[in-house]
Amino acid sequence: MTSRGMCLFVSLCASSLLSACSTESKSIPGPSNAQTVAPESVVVPDPLPPVVEESGFVSVFDGTALDGWTAADMSFWSVEDGAITAKITVEHPTERNHYLVYQGGKLGDFELKLQHRVLSDKDVNCGFQYRSEIFDGTITNDCRGYQVDNNTNTPWVVRLYDEHGRETLAWRGERTVFDATGQKAVTPIDGATGPARFTLDQWHEYHLICKGTTMTLKVNGRLVAEVVDDDPAQHDLSGVLALQLHSGPPMKVQFKDIRLKVLDRPEGQK
Repeated sequence: MTSRGMCLFVSLCASSLLSACSTESKSIPGPSNAQTVAPESVVVPDPLPPVVEESGFVSVFDGTALDGWTAADMSFWSVEDGAITAKITVEHPTERNHYLVYQGGKLGDFELKLQHRVLSDKDVNCGFQYRSEIFDGTITNDCRGYQVDNNTNTPWVVRLYDEHGRETLAWRGERTVFDATGQKAVTPIDGATGPARFTLDQWHEYHLICKGTTMTLKVNGRLVAEVVDDDPAQHDLSGVLALQLHSGPPMKVQFKDIRLKVLDRPEGQK
């Protein structure tokens, strides 16, 4: 091969390699300003807040039994380690999502605090629904509505989501405002972008605050996402609370220290 030919060959190989790397990075879903960090980056995690008595908050899980919670298929749900636990195993797989629904009625304005972790050696998704609805669609006993959604091995880690709806409402690090026509405006949240200060395989606390059309999510005390949903054609002002076991490979998802503070009740409900 001539030196000119060799140079052309090397140039083409380098171009192909760069193109392949670019394509691979786009395969991970996330915000347009992807929160990718260098492997050597070191982030000090936020500490897990202690569980203390707080005015207005009531425990809705006693750490020993699933009283007050129910699912269409209870075979996936149990109590382990003092936590509500859902598992997918090789012996007990599933091809659909499952939901454990809180039986305390629909929630309108409220605050919710719970600790959560997910254990798996694969990439898995999990989370919980709020202001949502159980319905029969492609599958029976499905759930649609707002969700705190998380996914292992992603740069965004957690987001506010609309299941069976508009999908991503706000990635971690974003404040999204939907106006009355459904148009959205997104701004960054100081201190919430960049590498996450928690990991999904370690216990971390979600603090969700829903007041009117504003939904605020904190993780270990840090504000990470917020949505103001002023679109009357899309927003939900009340609905059920449900823990999710997402379809996928073997995994173990756990929720504990679940505390609820009701700020109001939907009209007509005691």
